[in-house]
Amino acid sequence: MPVNDMPWWRWRTNVRSALHMLSDPVFQRTYWLEARPGYGDVTDAVYRLVEDTWLDHWSADKYVGSVFRDAEEAAAVDAAVLRVLRILHQVGADAPVAAYLEHPGWAEACGAARAAHVLLAGNDGEDADEPPKSLDVLAIMLRAV
Repeated sequence: MPVNDMPWWRWRTNVRSALHMLSDPVFQRTYWLEARPGYGDVTDAVYRLVEDTWLDHWSADKYVGSVFRDAEEAAAVDAAVLRVLRILHQVGADAPVAAYLEHPGWAEACGAARAAHVLLAGNDGEDADEPPKSLDVLAIMLRAV
């Protein structure tokens, strides 16, 4: 099932991209910690997660049928958002990447993001274990019709 079968598929694509990056500790060490270009950083991923959806203000349940397929997806996304935002608020939005990765709750946040990522990717018929796409590829995907 393609992502763009959802009414607000661009929002879904951004949320999925953020969850993918937030769910992969190897990616985070390889790309974010090393500041490799093309993949943003933790703050960028959090921004994509909540930018259009305002999931930092209300539940993903609000978007069942438009961004998320069902209540199970919404609950998984809510769990990930809450864990990641808790750390963002504790560490600070401008903290170095290492501060996030070394936070005692980061593994739990990554696990919640992974659970949400796997669920959404599976429901979209995609392989959850493919490496995250660069922000340039994401931009191309978002322009697609």
